[in-house]
Amino acid sequence: MNAEIITIGDEILIGQIVDTNSQWIGQELNKIGVSVYQITSIQDDRQHILNAFKEAQERVDIVIITGGLGPTKDDITKKTIAEFFKDDEIVEYPEVIAHIKALFKKSNHPFKEIQKTQAQIPSKATLLMNDYGTAPGMWFYENNTVFVSLPGVPYEMKGLIKNKVLPKIQQQFKLPFIMHKTIMTFGQGESTIAERIADFEDNLPSYIKLAYLPSFGKVRLRLSAKGIDKAILEAELNQKVAEVYNLIPEIISGLDDNSSLEKSIGNLLVKRKQTICTAESLTGGKIASKMVAVQGASAYFKGSIVAYTAATKINLLGVSEDIIKKNTVVSKEVALEMARGAKEKLATNYAIAVTGNAGPTTDNNTKDVGIVYIALVSDNNEFVGEFNFGQPREKVINRTVSKAFELLQKEII
Repeated sequence: MNAEIITIGDEILIGQIVDTNSQWIGQELNKIGVSVYQITSIQDDRQHILNAFKEAQERVDIVIITGGLGPTKDDITKKTIAEFFKDDEIVEYPEVIAHIKALFKKSNHPFKEIQKTQAQIPSKATLLMNDYGTAPGMWFYENNTVFVSLPGVPYEMKGLIKNKVLPKIQQQFKLPFIMHKTIMTFGQGESTIAERIADFEDNLPSYIKLAYLPSFGKVRLRLSAKGIDKAILEAELNQKVAEVYNLIPEIISGLDDNSSLEKSIGNLLVKRKQTICTAESLTGGKIASKMVAVQGASAYFKGSIVAYTAATKINLLGVSEDIIKKNTVVSKEVALEMARGAKEKLATNYAIAVTGNAGPTTDNNTKDVGIVYIALVSDNNEFVGEFNFGQPREKVINRTVSKAFELLQKEII
């Protein structure tokens, strides 16, 4: 069972808003066994919409459409849908008008005649009442394809998907089970991991697929299985996960996005009843931000000192002015002093410090753009590493954060 998601609206195409609707819809469809074959974004243009509908009907079983259902003249989706289904007429639903009036009365807004257009629906549609807004959803079934048109407002769309669309799809179709397991790895690139698990990948059964999802400092390995027997699928998927763990145990931080490095580090620190702090220059507090995003971080994270300038490094972290003059702020010596100063001031078991050139300039030091120093000081050890993360600025910062967590996890373990 395949689906296509079509988003209608110029605001997506010109980059005014980010299409989070499609991501969310794709996740929800996947949970009930519907695979998303394609996601398409199109203009509020009659011919463009008609072409997209025709092409989608030839490709998939279910078409989910969001956007273009407002009361204004630029929202043309309903009329175009009526045209697509040939000679369909627009009819007015009194129950929708009553619903809109009740919503407006509740929020002390006057009801205007233009709102009646929201109640005008193609006659071939099955009405999906919108409990959270004025524009109802519409369900069409023709030529063995389901078309579902929904408002683009996220909370309205989500309510309709959860309460109306998904139950109706499950009632109308016999769906397979789709299951995923995502293994989080760190410290090695996609090609290196692929070489290490090549035989494993070659011997996967046809109904289990492996995908590599690389990002800064980590690669997610997603195993996906599809079939009609949930118990068998789950058992086989768990077995394949165990095989991957046996092949690359030293670079796995856990399962799924919930087992991020920062969460894994937090779990280790809680278990050991230890604490940590950060001293950050080029990352500007990004390491600390990721740490505190983990629920319960207050149990082990004591704080951060963002020392972006030389004066701040001297005044808040106690870095020697002579060391800075001799080595510049981008140096192993300064990174180590930053970590030592943070650990002493915040009285933690671990402190990690970063300094470097994120670019595009080097600000009065001799190191190249991309050069970063990461220092880690613990109760029992001190370490400083030099890294070249290249360009551009965003890449340098993100790779610094990822490498800091990688080094920290290794040190704690």
